[in-house]
Amino acid sequence: MNDSLWRPSQIGAPDNRNLSVHNYEELAALHAIARILAQPQELRDQLERVLQEMSGRLGMQRGMISLLDRETGEAWLDVAHDFNIRDMEVTYQPGEGITGQVAQSGRPMAIANLGKETHFLDRTGARRFLNRSELAFLCVPIIYDARVVGVLSADKVARQVENLDRELAMLSSVAELIAKTVHYRALDEDNRRLRRIIGRTRTPSVDMIGRSRAIQEVFSLIAQVAPSNTSVLIHGETGTGKELAARAIHQNSPRKKGPLVEVNCAAMPDTLIESELFGHEKGAFTGASYQRRGRFEEANNGTIFLDEVGELSAAAQVKLLRVIQEKQFQPLGSSRTIHVNVRIIGATNRNLEADIASGRFRADLFYRLNVFPIYLPPLRERGSDIILLADHFILKYSNELQKPVKRISKAVMERFLSYHWPGNVRELENCIERAVLLASGNIVDTVHMPPSLQARSQEGDSKKVQGTLNTVISSQERAMIIEALKETRGNQSEAAKLLGTTKRIIQYKIRKLDIDPARFRRKPGINDADKVATDPEDA
Repeated sequence: MNDSLWRPSQIGAPDNRNLSVHNYEELAALHAIARILAQPQELRDQLERVLQEMSGRLGMQRGMISLLDRETGEAWLDVAHDFNIRDMEVTYQPGEGITGQVAQSGRPMAIANLGKETHFLDRTGARRFLNRSELAFLCVPIIYDARVVGVLSADKVARQVENLDRELAMLSSVAELIAKTVHYRALDEDNRRLRRIIGRTRTPSVDMIGRSRAIQEVFSLIAQVAPSNTSVLIHGETGTGKELAARAIHQNSPRKKGPLVEVNCAAMPDTLIESELFGHEKGAFTGASYQRRGRFEEANNGTIFLDEVGELSAAAQVKLLRVIQEKQFQPLGSSRTIHVNVRIIGATNRNLEADIASGRFRADLFYRLNVFPIYLPPLRERGSDIILLADHFILKYSNELQKPVKRISKAVMERFLSYHWPGNVRELENCIERAVLLASGNIVDTVHMPPSLQARSQEGDSKKVQGTLNTVISSQERAMIIEALKETRGNQSEAAKLLGTTKRIIQYKIRKLDIDPARFRRKPGINDADKVATDPEDA
């Protein structure tokens, strides 16, 4: 590796032996960045303003923020300052160039002299007319929830760089502050890129949306089973979209020109189940004033979808089993036999294996239905699909209700990702429909959410951002005061002068930050008697 390239041995841990503390201008920059992130702006606009602050206050020019694709590990340039990236698609494969190496390893890297570094790609062309020997390059990972979500990098005039450790420490502090914003920006952009891909590729159904591994496995199973006549049993919690999966199987099968008959087994009383499924003759029972075709006969040469099949009574299970085995039945009150060619798709939110063990569901019927099981994951297990689905429902209901709503806010995005979603996709859709109705502008915000999603207060949300800022500032304040006390051998009055503040403020900070000034005082030696602190309050 080139001698101009420097890399710490651990994530975000520059060598403290050479690290000088942040000065007030650097702390002011961090404070200004935190204020930017607290404003209700577009995520991209916030990040662009952060790069402007880095340039104006810290001398870090040509700042760049790249986002990471969580599936492929590829980094793509999203926001830049001091040069135009419009109409450019700049990407880095894992380990490719400095940006790709930092994204892959999660370790900061610095180049003291760009003119000597062969690994630097300059894929944007921003430095092609500059003297690279006069530039240093700094690059740090952006880490959120113990995972690299992006990369922050910038140039700095080489002669202004006194210590690479210190520069990387400052850039790492900025990366820590913007980590959550970059995380949500990556989700947002990932979903936009996915929508473009979805427009060019084939999915089982236009109504089934998702990129998570869990839902992609469902798509794969649907594609495998759809061309056959095999019976399918769809398992999943209420609201996960079992009926959409059944329609997708039918629409992608050779039976798609035939009927798809949907039956809600939970809504049929035992007294009507036989008539509902198999039909009846006129006069077959009291009130049967006309002949009626059953659902199986209506589904001939097509598909019948038995939703909530686990709710069928014991008597209904016996009759359904006979039809599956013999592919024929007699309508109620009739002697004629009807032969049917029907594919059966069942769905349940119950644990049928447990129902078999308790005697509630017939084992022979279960094995007839469960030839090809498909499990639909709950929404809480689908990660960023939540935001993708939210965007889909925003578009759907803004068109239906003729409202100008375009997107959800960052605060709502955070609520959605942390919520348990007991009602799954159906609950999310209802939530978005309500929010679009209530929204007066083009953004859905937390005030438009139902009470279940407003449980977390705005104060709780802001504490996370403020907590990050306080952690950074307090640690730097403590380091600065300790350095001043070392310099003055524990004399608080002299330390206050060095820091440009009052003794009273220093004493308050010492108590607040739990600093012991006594450990910095030296005992007088033969030649030190005139150097020992004499301030009675320092003694």
